[in-house]
Amino acid sequence: MSDILFLAHRVPYPPDRGDKVRSYHVMRHLSTLGRVHLATFADDPRDLGHDATVKQWCASVVTVPRTKGNARAAVEALASGRPVSLAAFDHPDMRSAVTRLLGERRHDAIYVYSGQMAQYLPADARFVMDFVDLDSAKFAAYAEDARGPMRWMMRREARLLGAFERAVAARAEATLFVSAAEAALFGGRAQAVENGIDTGFFDPAAVTPVAEAGSLIVFTGQMDYRPNIDAVRWFVQEVLPRVPGRFAIVGRSPTAAVRALAGERVIVTGEVADVRGWIAAADVVVAPLLLARGVQNKVLEAMAMARPVVASTAAAEGIDHDGSIRIAGDADAFVSEIIGLLENPDVAHTLGQAARARTIARYGWDARLAPLAGLMGL
Repeated sequence: MSDILFLAHRVPYPPDRGDKVRSYHVMRHLSTLGRVHLATFADDPRDLGHDATVKQWCASVVTVPRTKGNARAAVEALASGRPVSLAAFDHPDMRSAVTRLLGERRHDAIYVYSGQMAQYLPADARFVMDFVDLDSAKFAAYAEDARGPMRWMMRREARLLGAFERAVAARAEATLFVSAAEAALFGGRAQAVENGIDTGFFDPAAVTPVAEAGSLIVFTGQMDYRPNIDAVRWFVQEVLPRVPGRFAIVGRSPTAAVRALAGERVIVTGEVADVRGWIAAADVVVAPLLLARGVQNKVLEAMAMARPVVASTAAAEGIDHDGSIRIAGDADAFVSEIIGLLENPDVAHTLGQAARARTIARYGWDARLAPLAGLMGL
């Protein structure tokens, strides 16, 4: 049986945020190909203590707590000439763990999940690199909106991280991204292995909607992630005053800026036990992301739950939706699409059913991850 080393920048369990959803399903798929040896970080205390569960799919697990803050990472990065993204995930315990794992046995394949983990591989390692999203492009986009020293920092991060990504890709057996658009943006031999969706779990028949009176518009996501923060702030300022109903922001770790949005028409839930109940209750699910990379799991989840979705052009870009979601390029379009769906529930229902049918036909995880065996030579 093959031995597979899996390096992941966050514990791939529980699958409760976008990057962990993908790594969780990758881990499970790899376990069908061989014995998986996982080395991963926990940057949230709640992600510790899952080793026993993860060992359902992994022969061995090493979890390193990551407590380094952004300020310290920035200082280290400036002193060493590295990207902040790498300094933030540079930890001696992880270096020791990877060195030990590589020394204990010959691994038939190595799967690296997220660019930050590539820094732990020796120069002669053979591996598959799953960047997921093109992070250097994300920081370049951040720089366009930043001012002063922050703009300089974002441009620096985009430049240094881009150079690192290209150097890693030159060494990798295969370079993967979550969408064809991301792979094309990177160029070279990069290819897409798309995200899927568990349509058995995200099934409207399997959950009871939360009880909310009146029209409900829902956004889901990790609420300390900048693109999500910018999205809900923009929506509350530019769209919500022009549409009926209440707006629920559903997701853990809301920042002070997000919590400040709460009011008579805005619900900020924080972490919820089961996001499906809120999705099921939505008259419309929105994804008004101004900046989005790859495939948005929040959109796939809402589609699988048979809800009508209105997404920004950026949020919809990586999804093969075949017309089963509505796309809005600006605030006026969001207003028009949302009002149209709220005023025509039959149309909204038909759109939601088409969206679920599309996810079942197009986005099963087994089909999406099937190419991994060949890419890894297993």
